[in-house]
Amino acid sequence: MITSSAKRVGALAFAAAMFVAACGGGSSSPSPSAAAATSSSSAAPASAGAAASGVAGPSACVDGSITTSGSTALQPLVDAAGKAYVAACPKSTISVQGGGSGTGLSQVLQGAVQIGASDITADSKLKPDEASQLVDHIVARQGWVMVVNRGVTGVTNLTTQQAVDIWTGKVTNWKDVGGADQPIVLILRPASSGTRATFKKVVLNGANEAAGQALTEDSNGAVTQAVSSTPGATSVIGFAYYQSNKDKVTALALDGVQGSVDNMLSGTYKLQAFGHLYTKGQPDGLTKSFLDYMMSDPIQKVLIPSLGYAGAGQ
Repeated sequence: MITSSAKRVGALAFAAAMFVAACGGGSSSPSPSAAAATSSSSAAPASAGAAASGVAGPSACVDGSITTSGSTALQPLVDAAGKAYVAACPKSTISVQGGGSGTGLSQVLQGAVQIGASDITADSKLKPDEASQLVDHIVARQGWVMVVNRGVTGVTNLTTQQAVDIWTGKVTNWKDVGGADQPIVLILRPASSGTRATFKKVVLNGANEAAGQALTEDSNGAVTQAVSSTPGATSVIGFAYYQSNKDKVTALALDGVQGSVDNMLSGTYKLQAFGHLYTKGQPDGLTKSFLDYMMSDPIQKVLIPSLGYAGAGQ
């Protein structure tokens, strides 16, 4: 398996620009692309936060400092909500890190962070006695879309079987699925990725990917950059990332159904999952206040649809 560190470095700059667009031009947008990237949404004036998020703050403030880590598919949402909270509550600090769902789950279990963001359930990743220590807070529904480099032509849809054949290495050229004569380059996520786990479960039916023929990138943001810059490349990214990068990559339908929030909610589009924010035990203080805010109308009815997610109750 080959890891392209150069692509990761480029992805940091790319992801920061993406967040400026996705969050309305806030002055301290984070990079969702690297595990070590941290966004500290602290001490921002209310006017700046309002411009960054475009949503109202919480009904009541709690002072303090918390850190979240984990799913990069959820990171645009958590980061934007954190900025909005801190804009209204400048004595609070909410730092948002990536790293993948597995990282978020392990770090919240260890007490290294207060919230672990995950695209998958704790009991699917952790041991039973570990998962039982965590409390699940479902905050959104999210979808993913298969994307290709814009130089890949003639392919607009893949059946589930075609996707399996491509990702397991049975098909290695786009001409075999209706495209031009061009080698397929797979862009994988690491084992800790919830995006990878969801795609493997929902589309690949548990089949192992042809990792020896692939590049690996460590976040949705880095994957988007890698696909856009690598001829013949394909991967899977969250709706929020595709929404901000439609001019850089091409989306493929799955079994003839376009990846969209409407199709996700209708049940016709299957590459979807709930977004989870886990705490170790019942939350209190700023952690509880922020999680309550995540379920409030400003987030569920305004921020979430603006970023390409759906509300938890939809």
